Amino acid sequence: MINLSNNHASEDCAARPAGIPWSLIIEALFLVYAMAILIHLGKGPYVRTLAITFVSIVLEAFPFMLIGSLVGGFIEEFVPEERISSILPQGKLRTVFLAAGIGMAFPVCECAIVPVVRRLLHKGTPLSAAVAFLLGGPIVNPIVLVSTAVAYKMDWGICAIRLIAGYLIAVAIGLSMGMFFRKAPALLRQDNLEHGNTGCEFSGHDRAVNGGHGSRIIGALTHAADDFFHIAHFLVIGAFIAATIQTTVDRAAFLFFADCPSLSIITMMSLAVALNLCSEADAFVAASFQFSVPLSGQMAFMVLGPMLDLKLLFMYLGLFRKRAIAALSGMTIVGVFLAMMILQAFIGRM
Repeated sequence: MINLSNNHASEDCAARPAGIPWSLIIEALFLVYAMAILIHLGKGPYVRTLAITFVSIVLEAFPFMLIGSLVGGFIEEFVPEERISSILPQGKLRTVFLAAGIGMAFPVCECAIVPVVRRLLHKGTPLSAAVAFLLGGPIVNPIVLVSTAVAYKMDWGICAIRLIAGYLIAVAIGLSMGMFFRKAPALLRQDNLEHGNTGCEFSGHDRAVNGGHGSRIIGALTHAADDFFHIAHFLVIGAFIAATIQTTVDRAAFLFFADCPSLSIITMMSLAVALNLCSEADAFVAASFQFSVPLSGQMAFMVLGPMLDLKLLFMYLGLFRKRAIAALSGMTIVGVFLAMMILQAFIGRM
């Protein structure tokens, strides 16, 4: 087997204390939950409806996850961080606005973007621009744009709302983090930043060492496969939960969401944090709620998830100090909630 991993990453993963990975615990709990649901539903029509809904969500989302993983793998191998950092002018306000939208040229999912941002910060990219790229990159990119369009039957208005909301929130939080934190207090120590753990359980994004084009292509495919299989199980979990809700919850119960949009926004935001979905696939789960949850709730799910979920919180621990993570998380949650309430007020007037 060809080992394309950076030695630092191997040492970092090997140095972690032995124990049961938290993702394995989540998967075990999900298996118990799935078995309980299936036993409860028995062999009636509910099981057939659940199966059809589940399979449709997964099959629609998988191609975009595969494309996103392949693109991310080849960017990781063939696009050096210097190329990205050279596009971002140092120390200027427009750097933040440019960084939040640079995902349109370098489409990277939320797992792959954390180690990229780590290296950009190490090379001197301003904290405000790095945060804007960290939050905006997984939403403001062409793969997410197309997957959202397919999920919502080519409704480009919804795609535009998602990209604009993600972009503006990323810019606002990037500027805020730059104001409240200088780079040093916000980041871990330099040695931890350089070799720290940014979630090697989820991502194998360490560049191949001195390889030719053949080795780098193999490395890109290896990264892509690693990304795909690490994130696919989150899609399976999310799709099954969404299918269960759609199948078992009485439609009349969702009428309360229409009368109380703020509750639907909070509920969908909580679901986004818990499900850990990839940004290329989450639109298909959100779209499964389009006849039961207001658009603002669906949009809250699609905007918050790529910016903040459980797996990202663990990855942020290898990048930021805890005080900065708390500030970043609080700003993101409040920013998404306020943006969706504004969207709901605008929709209500239409």
